[in-house]
Amino acid sequence: MVPDGIRDFFVASGGVAGALIGLLFVAISVSAERLAREEAAGQLHRIRAAAALTAFVNALAVSLFGLVPGQKIGPAALGLAVVGLFFVTASLLSLVRLRQVHWGPMRDAVFLLLLLVTFVFQLIEAAIVIARPVNPGAVNTLAILVIVCFLIGIQRAWELIGGPSIDLTYEVRAMFRMRRGDDDQAD
Repeated sequence: MVPDGIRDFFVASGGVAGALIGLLFVAISVSAERLAREEAAGQLHRIRAAAALTAFVNALAVSLFGLVPGQKIGPAALGLAVVGLFFVTASLLSLVRLRQVHWGPMRDAVFLLLLLVTFVFQLIEAAIVIARPVNPGAVNTLAILVIVCFLIGIQRAWELIGGPSIDLTYEVRAMFRMRRGDDDQAD
């Protein structure tokens, strides 16, 4: 059972998820050329797009089922978590199949593992909601997981469209290279 205080959150998050899914479709249509490529880079873009869509659809569906009267959020969240786990497993297998071990695919793997952890927590909390429908704590945790799905989906969508990124590791290495270059010129 969804506590009254959290219903407004599910109303708002359902609207946000719908808007983000619409924007994601625009981003996918703009990135269609990169997504259609056959090489590994194309597969990475497809994984990013599918991860963003999976995260947003999960947030939308959990939010909408949280608004349906009765005890619908538990079974829905459970089913969505299982679908999400299948997606993450397939995506990780795809990265392994690509046999690319450099920072790009590793970052994608890290985000997929974060999504995996999110879906595992969702699975557990959904089971708790099903077993004890009067437990508001589990529903609150599902609401927090909706927020986590938004954050993951936004990050994946940002990378999909090629949004600028400031990577700490890259910047530190660049500073050392620049410094080394200055020292070499001084010699």
